[in-house]
Amino acid sequence: MTTNRVDISDNTVLYTLQLPSKLDSITTVENFIDSLKEEYKIADDTYANMLTCMSEATINAIIHGNKQDENKKVYINLEVHDGKRMQFTVADEGEGFDYERLPDPTAPENLENLTGRGIFIIKHLADQFIFNMKGNEIELHFKL
Repeated sequence: MTTNRVDISDNTVLYTLQLPSKLDSITTVENFIDSLKEEYKIADDTYANMLTCMSEATINAIIHGNKQDENKKVYINLEVHDGKRMQFTVADEGEGFDYERLPDPTAPENLENLTGRGIFIIKHLADQFIFNMKGNEIELHFKL
């Protein structure tokens, strides 16, 4: 795994990561978020939300998107704007899904399910989230 950093302008920095579709790639994402916390002095509550959302999005990309096919990659991009906003993009090489037709994890029939809460959690913790039309890429925004 390689993390690349490019200073696009005086105000914007771009980071890119390419991860294999293995669950231990989550450790790489966690370490990356930890390094961002230090570099940008991210508040604890924002850091916790960011770490949770990025872990959920990456796990979804590995398991649901790429079906843990190690020949497929998960692509993570991060744009840091003025040191005040972070915009993550997590994309996989899967077929995508209809993000508007997810079962409600808070419905009584779904409460005991072991999975199905990732997008629900992201909706509540990220400042903004946007899916692409295909459903194989999510954009997560956080204010610092």
